[in-house]
Amino acid sequence: METLLRSSNIADIHDKVFHGRRLNLEDGLRLYESPDLPLIGHMANLARERRHGATTYFVRNQHINYTNICQKDCRFCSFYAKKGGPAPYVLSPEDIANRLREHLNHPITEIHVVGGIHPRLDWQYYLDVLGAIRSVRPTAHIKAWTMVELAQIHKVSPYDTLDKTLQALMAAGLGSCPGGGAEVLSDRVHEELFGRKIDSAEWLDIARVAHRNGLKSNATMLYGHIETYAERVEHLIRLRELQDETGGFLSFIPLAMDPKNTALSHIHRESGIDDLRNIAVARLMLDNFDHIKAFWVMITPQVAQAALWYGADDMDGTVMAYEITHVGVPGDEHRQALTHEGLMDFITSAGRVPVERDTLYRPVSVPDVQEALS
Repeated sequence: METLLRSSNIADIHDKVFHGRRLNLEDGLRLYESPDLPLIGHMANLARERRHGATTYFVRNQHINYTNICQKDCRFCSFYAKKGGPAPYVLSPEDIANRLREHLNHPITEIHVVGGIHPRLDWQYYLDVLGAIRSVRPTAHIKAWTMVELAQIHKVSPYDTLDKTLQALMAAGLGSCPGGGAEVLSDRVHEELFGRKIDSAEWLDIARVAHRNGLKSNATMLYGHIETYAERVEHLIRLRELQDETGGFLSFIPLAMDPKNTALSHIHRESGIDDLRNIAVARLMLDNFDHIKAFWVMITPQVAQAALWYGADDMDGTVMAYEITHVGVPGDEHRQALTHEGLMDFITSAGRVPVERDTLYRPVSVPDVQEALS
């Protein structure tokens, strides 16, 4: 490592990381541009192990995508209903309850709910969704609705402030929020790819209000389309600044765009090397985020395994089915699931110690360290 440091043009960044000093925009750009990925991974692993040692978290969760009808027309999306694409659907509260009943034999602790921005769903629908989940899974944590969805829900709510809307949702069972919808916090990218959505300032403002009301959330970055390295780093810094202010983010999840069946299908999917770099740079830039997630559904379990040595300390969970980038077609091609045992095996075979958690990162079960690594 000393030889690698002597020959590297990012040795000064390693010095900052070693001494726990915050990285700046220029540092982030150099990390993206540097050919020294092994050194970047080493630095990210140093930051990861300072916080978590060998521990790697996972959760038993189930994803529910309640509708694919959406008015936002994002160019990177293959999920929403459109001519020549997926057929439109809306799950009724009873439909959602039935999907939950299909997996009652699994001790799921988190229900993850996201969907399209459907302009004709009313306020009562969202309350009924929460009620349906609570009726089937009364002890599960409900993580539902991105900041983009919350903007729409507030629009149809009877309340004059977002605070009141969120408080009503929390009283009905909402426990936390997922991190999607920010995509890349760049006005340029927003205008070109998802101009009908709330912009970056609005996304951050809604997250701020959610955190102020006691709702924890995740944060994401959709990468691998038209964004620049500078826009990626600026995105991370804006999230870091909000985390300094609120402390409300639980984890950060880099999301690799899948261009298949989108308006950006001419773009090549980012490589596994790019996935590892994004995770490592996120771990190094986001010094006030406790957790960095390797979302195996989007980067494959094998790349997620490697990411556990590039800064990630979380592999997400069992998922059961994921339709946002793996759209359902005849058959069961959209099914994306790992068993509890499968997740344990992936983590231990990577040389890490698996710890099952709940949504708020409280351990559910902690295996013996030596047994897990034996």
